[in-house]
Amino acid sequence: MPKTRKQKAEIKSELADKFGKMKSVVFTSVSGFTMKDADALRAKGKAEGVDFLVTKKTILVRALEEKGITLSKDLVSGSLLTAISYTDEVAPAKIIADFSKGREGFKMVGGILEGSFVDSRAVIMLSTLPSKQELLAKLVGTLNAPVSGFVNTLAANVRGLVVTLNAIAEQKS
Repeated sequence: MPKTRKQKAEIKSELADKFGKMKSVVFTSVSGFTMKDADALRAKGKAEGVDFLVTKKTILVRALEEKGITLSKDLVSGSLLTAISYTDEVAPAKIIADFSKGREGFKMVGGILEGSFVDSRAVIMLSTLPSKQELLAKLVGTLNAPVSGFVNTLAANVRGLVVTLNAIAEQKS
């Protein structure tokens, strides 16, 4: 059943609100997208704080224009899946890249990062970056390395003393 103008305006305003809160967006051309795929994708997205939606391209373009982002209406032919992240810039690209492996109907066509449109190559490169949690873990490891080395150096002196005392004790007994 076709949507009324009022319903379309409501959808556009909801989308504009989502685009106002976003960190990044990934657009994917999909064909052969089943409900089983949609449920699996939503489950992955929910864990990462990513919303997935399929809307008419004209409504999508108008919602983006309301936020000052221009997007071509003839971006792709067919259905367009939109992945929106509110917390992590890399999450939607990673989820789509992992999900599209082995599926011919999925093709990343672009995205929005820092308020401007980026092409599919940039989105693919973004999907190869480590996640925010991985980067934070690496930072903590790097900051902890000198302290760990210092502790090991101090422990080596004590270990050496213990080994020497044990050798003297064995020699006397």
